[in-house]
Amino acid sequence: MATRRTTMRSRSGTKLYAVRDESGKFKDIQTYKRAHAADLRHKSKAEKEAAQGPIEKKVRKAAKDAVKSVKTSVRGAVAAVQRAAKRAVKQVSNTQPPARKSAQRAAPTTARPPAVKKAAKKAVKKAAGKSTPKPAAKKSAKKTAKKATKRAPRKAAKKTAR
Repeated sequence: MATRRTTMRSRSGTKLYAVRDESGKFKDIQTYKRAHAADLRHKSKAEKEAAQGPIEKKVRKAAKDAVKSVKTSVRGAVAAVQRAAKRAVKQVSNTQPPARKSAQRAAPTTARPPAVKKAAKKAVKKAAGKSTPKPAAKKSAKKTAKKATKRAPRKAAKKTAR
């Protein structure tokens, strides 16, 4: 964005450009001669685009698109690596094997009616809740209890089939 400059003269008579901030105070003062020469050296975006031919425009657009696609793919890869690192850190910090083993021991392995299953699940939840304060451990204890209750009828069916 171009800043608005006002012209003025110093005591010695040199022409100056003054840039002011929002409150009206001087932010920057340049000599007109140097600032004007710098302005002439630099071309605006519109001038650069007008000077280009149709082929150069196509090449520049293709290059911009390529850079953009590479940036987005790199961003996605970086985000995926960060997510994986976070998961690994969580797994390392939340590992509690004793709670999982005690939950497996507490889960009975014989076939029972649904009411007994519910009671067993409640007991496992209670045991997991008392021994492990972290929600991840509770979740793993619940999973093992669920697996144990699913396996029990299958094991019983296999035994009777033999």
